[in-house]
Amino acid sequence: MNRVSSIFAQIMKFFPRTVFDAAVRKHGAEKHAKGMTCWSQFIALMFCQLGGARSLREIIGGLAASEGKLRHLGVNSAPCRSTLAYANQHRPWQLYRTLFEQLVEVCQLEARAKRRKFRFRHPLLSLDSTVIPLCLAVFNWAAYTRTKGAVKLHTVLDNRSFLPCFAVMTDGKTPDIKVARGLKFEAGTILTMDRGYEDHRWWERLTQEGVFFVTRLKDSAVYGLADRRPKPADPILRDEVIELNQKKGMKGPLRLRRIEVWLEEKQTTIVFVTNNFKLAASTIAAIYRDRWQIELLFKAIKQSLRIKTFIGTSENAVQTQIWTALIAMVLLRYLQLRSTWKWSLSNLVALLRYQLFVYRDLWAWINQPFRPPLELETAQMALNLG
Repeated sequence: MNRVSSIFAQIMKFFPRTVFDAAVRKHGAEKHAKGMTCWSQFIALMFCQLGGARSLREIIGGLAASEGKLRHLGVNSAPCRSTLAYANQHRPWQLYRTLFEQLVEVCQLEARAKRRKFRFRHPLLSLDSTVIPLCLAVFNWAAYTRTKGAVKLHTVLDNRSFLPCFAVMTDGKTPDIKVARGLKFEAGTILTMDRGYEDHRWWERLTQEGVFFVTRLKDSAVYGLADRRPKPADPILRDEVIELNQKKGMKGPLRLRRIEVWLEEKQTTIVFVTNNFKLAASTIAAIYRDRWQIELLFKAIKQSLRIKTFIGTSENAVQTQIWTALIAMVLLRYLQLRSTWKWSLSNLVALLRYQLFVYRDLWAWINQPFRPPLELETAQMALNLG
């Protein structure tokens, strides 16, 4: 009989203890700490995300109920509720950002190879943000409007792997374009984003750096028609070259390609602009359509993981919980891509909650979730023969 640890313990092997301990030392996360280690805190937070625990009491109770199975996770016992609350409030959330970045680096290469939707070689990235509402009376540090609180999650999604490759949290008032201006992309990258990122000076900088973008213009944008390209087949209505009016700080008028597409299902037109003059108009339209994947990512995080209700009220505790949610999402997306079973993400999350402390091979379960373990099949056959 093959002996394996729990599925939860196998998932946590994505974080080797030597690498985790190095990150802890880098951020001084256990300086002056007594009692609970950062690893125990991480186990508790991942149980919150993968196990669906909604409060500190549920986290501690769920771990305590599986007391005998925690050794495979490198934990001797469930932490106390007050100890976990104190750790979430005071231990640096930057530790979990580092873990997120390390995990993405490990998962990206294999995940990209699993999904090849577009045949061109350019990296395809989607840039967007989502607002996470908070109660201003409780989270008074997160002022958003006069009566509401919020933080904003800015994310870059790699459309080749469906894994987020960058994330940053800001207060809810921070404009999307302010974060975008601080990002650097390698030459040849194709960046797709909505009209909230319209900044002609930034677009000029991207063009100079060899970065392509596909986006939409605001209705207030002023431009002149420079050339008409040959009209492609339907549903492309127009393929034109335009020049945006020069603004202060720009070296000259910015030449872009304007593509107008007819949407049969909505009986309306949609207009894209891009600085790429080589790809077919239909490909440009398909690139922008694939931007919807980042909206699905935000929807999955909010519906499947714990970032609507928080187990701490300080900024550090909220940042910690959101970063562990992002870590859990990367793991779930990676398992979904590696599996030969056609999982929907919501179904994978739901079934995984019931399997966390089951002693079964993770990859055998991911590929054939409704098949009993091999040892049970062997025992059943022996009983039948007997």
